[in-house]
Amino acid sequence: MSSQKRISRAFKNARRVSFNDSSKFIIFSDCHRGDNSFADDFANNRNIYYHALKYYYNEGFTYCELGDGDELWENIEFKSIFEAHQNVYDLMRLFFNEGRLYRLLGNHDMVYKNQRFVEKHLYTYFNKVTGKEEPLFPGITFTEGLLLEHEETGQKIFMAHGHQADWMNYRGWKFNRFMVRVLWRQLQIFGIGDPTSPAKNYRELKKVERRTKKWIIENENIFTITGHTHRPRFPEPGDIAYFNDGSCVHPRSITGLEIENGKISLIKWQIATTEDGTLKVIKKLLEGPQNICDY
Repeated sequence: MSSQKRISRAFKNARRVSFNDSSKFIIFSDCHRGDNSFADDFANNRNIYYHALKYYYNEGFTYCELGDGDELWENIEFKSIFEAHQNVYDLMRLFFNEGRLYRLLGNHDMVYKNQRFVEKHLYTYFNKVTGKEEPLFPGITFTEGLLLEHEETGQKIFMAHGHQADWMNYRGWKFNRFMVRVLWRQLQIFGIGDPTSPAKNYRELKKVERRTKKWIIENENIFTITGHTHRPRFPEPGDIAYFNDGSCVHPRSITGLEIENGKISLIKWQIATTEDGTLKVIKKLLEGPQNICDY
């Protein structure tokens, strides 16, 4: 199956959600939450991420996580990830309980395609304080796509992880996972990255972007948001409507996309130093806000 057919299938089977100009969404991807070991890329930004997500929860945003949220290539079990970042999952559970959480499949958490695995690991967790199993994300399901449909204009916003345009990370994800576990995880301590990852291989990145753009053009320039490459994208109106939220494992910062008041913005959260030497997590606007209807 070609990359074009894989993206089309994700679009066809996408979960559909209606929205309007009063809706608020925060879109992150590629968190790669790990076990807090030397190989956990998320650990360096976890305080930034938690502060940002807490802000969005308090402000009434819906959280869309476009895949690779949990690092299940380097880590065999979800339990070690949960224990390392339980405060994050406690916060995500608040979103979930209020119907404000959508999670998509990525290549690094493709095992969530198996609903039995999801039921076993994500429906409940063991509370060490009470000594009982308690609800975590009961009934949660993962899809490859999410399709927002505007209630008045009918405009569609299609979201996917983006690995559909990457044959090796879609069809060959089990082999890549094996190589990461036995080889690249150990080499990561020396700064050697996985060459199959488009985030660390510029040639692969360009291929993924080119294939995704081709699909968008052939589908009437549909408004499309992905992750996977870790490279933020924010096109001008009139260009190919291909957005990318970046990742949550940039050095000392995370990037994402906000949708609010019928507009979209590319934002970055980072740690800044105030004049008195205090460290503070701040949000910085990188691009936008731009009217969604302009695309």
